[in-house]
Amino acid sequence: MDGSMIERRTLQTKPATPEALAPYGKILGAGTGAPAGVNDFYDGKIAVSAPVDFVSDEDTCLSLATLQPRTFELKYLERHFKHTQTFIPLGGKPFVAVFGAPTDSEIPDLDKLEAFTFDGSAGFTMHIGTWHEFPFALEADTNMVVILRNETTRNLSTANVENNEAHGPDLDKKNLAQRVGTIFEIAV
Repeated sequence: MDGSMIERRTLQTKPATPEALAPYGKILGAGTGAPAGVNDFYDGKIAVSAPVDFVSDEDTCLSLATLQPRTFELKYLERHFKHTQTFIPLGGKPFVAVFGAPTDSEIPDLDKLEAFTFDGSAGFTMHIGTWHEFPFALEADTNMVVILRNETTRNLSTANVENNEAHGPDLDKKNLAQRVGTIFEIAV
């Protein structure tokens, strides 16, 4: 599809709240979980909670991503079939994340995509199959811990990229401009 055929659409960001994020996953931050039921050895000085139900069948890794501001354009969306990918911000820097509800189709429902602004005090864990793009930094050097499967990282390697998309048993990354002729501009 050539550039003259691209439709440009706008996604307006909204605050990330537990209620707003519920269709896609859960907020990961202080006060968002249930007590983990562990013994209190420290006279109430350490509170352990289970903020999300993290799921991964195996081969899980933890990585650190450093984000720089980039154009607020959504060209790609991806989803994972085997794990609940998690993003945890470090340093309190704000960011934007875009989500689409899980679908059985080849692409998400483009009319129902949502963009959320996170203030940097909390991250998120997505439901399996949630369509998303890597978060957009609002400030330079935004660091995030990313918990995902090693298989997903392998699926994203250059050897698996074909026609500007990547696919594998745990990854379905689609190029929206190529597939449906649409790029979303994110209004921050």
